[in-house]
Amino acid sequence: MATSRLSSLPLSGIRILDMTRVLAGPFCTMLLADLGAEVVKVERPGCGDDTRSWGPPFVGGESSYFFSVNRNKKSIAVDFKQDRGAQIIKQLASESDVLIENYVPGKLSEYGLDYTTLSCQHPKLVYCSLTGFGSSGPYAQRLGYDVIAAGMGGLMAQTGPENGEPIKVGVAMTDMATGLYAHGAILAALRHRDVTGQGQLVECSLYHTQVACMIHAVTQFLNGGVMPKRMGTAHTSIVPYQAFETADGYVLVGAGNNGQFADLCARLDLSHLAEDERYTSNMKRVDNRDQLLAELSRRFLQLSTAEWLEKFDGAPMPYGPIQDIEQVINDPHTKHQNMIQEIEHPTAGQISMQGPAVHYSGFEQTINRAPPLLGQHNAAVLRDWLEMSDPDIESLVSDGVLGTSV
Repeated sequence: MATSRLSSLPLSGIRILDMTRVLAGPFCTMLLADLGAEVVKVERPGCGDDTRSWGPPFVGGESSYFFSVNRNKKSIAVDFKQDRGAQIIKQLASESDVLIENYVPGKLSEYGLDYTTLSCQHPKLVYCSLTGFGSSGPYAQRLGYDVIAAGMGGLMAQTGPENGEPIKVGVAMTDMATGLYAHGAILAALRHRDVTGQGQLVECSLYHTQVACMIHAVTQFLNGGVMPKRMGTAHTSIVPYQAFETADGYVLVGAGNNGQFADLCARLDLSHLAEDERYTSNMKRVDNRDQLLAELSRRFLQLSTAEWLEKFDGAPMPYGPIQDIEQVINDPHTKHQNMIQEIEHPTAGQISMQGPAVHYSGFEQTINRAPPLLGQHNAAVLRDWLEMSDPDIESLVSDGVLGTSV
């Protein structure tokens, strides 16, 4: 992307020091980088972010997993366990608008990199802390992992086939939802700073996120005494609203009101069901779920997924196939929306990945920088942010404070 286009993005001029690893934090900072923020990713010399080793697949010696959440960033490799390394981080923080980290609570205070210390030196700093369970409470010192939060926060108890074992979601949705919460929270804190002139501490946790994202499941239990249970693809309060097996796959349909239900029945050549007294309201359809679903299931097995999709074309109800990743990528709507984009990487050559998910009428988000190599921007960042000389940078490399820059 041209420099002029970068400068037109809304977060152009915002500097973010990214001390996060793995998924929730890097996902958050990638979204902010997509909006034009200059994100400098701080990594451990020698190994870097854990996800650099998560493979196969590897492309050009780099992990595809790492690629997925680290576009549009710069990388520096600094050993902040050494005093000189910690001092570099403090200096970079003093030049930053935002510092985001995901260490166990209290860990960074050992190096003077905690919010209390840094905010005294830089009161306008927005400091975002991502943890597993928050900074206090009985679980505060536990490590934060997506599957643990999903289990403890209620999601896995509801995910999987009825009467089956709990199942984790296929991708780390708790991590990504936490990154989304943090992305919005950082923007809110920056806006608050614009008004008050003061930075602040923003705390997000996987556990808080998961409990908050249980939405109606929690309120139904709190206010109606209803304990949610695993129902496969089905819905507790809407029938039908699930996947049905076809002759060669699966198709999802939903009927949230009587009009949609009548249309579905007509397209299934089962119009008599819409007039059946057992199914004339959603409440009745929920009460008589098993009988209705048995009749619908038998009918869906009679045609292929493609045939059902043709019958549903233009229907006033939600519907669609269950697709694997190859089908998603080749879906004509994916192609029309330009959802897969390409960028040139220093060692992997041309790589492909999902582009930004939001479209704006006032500016365009694209992938302007490939995921960085470990320490790729050591010299550039230290020269630009701290006006450090080349001999000083070379000294830090020779002393092992900086990882070898590529």
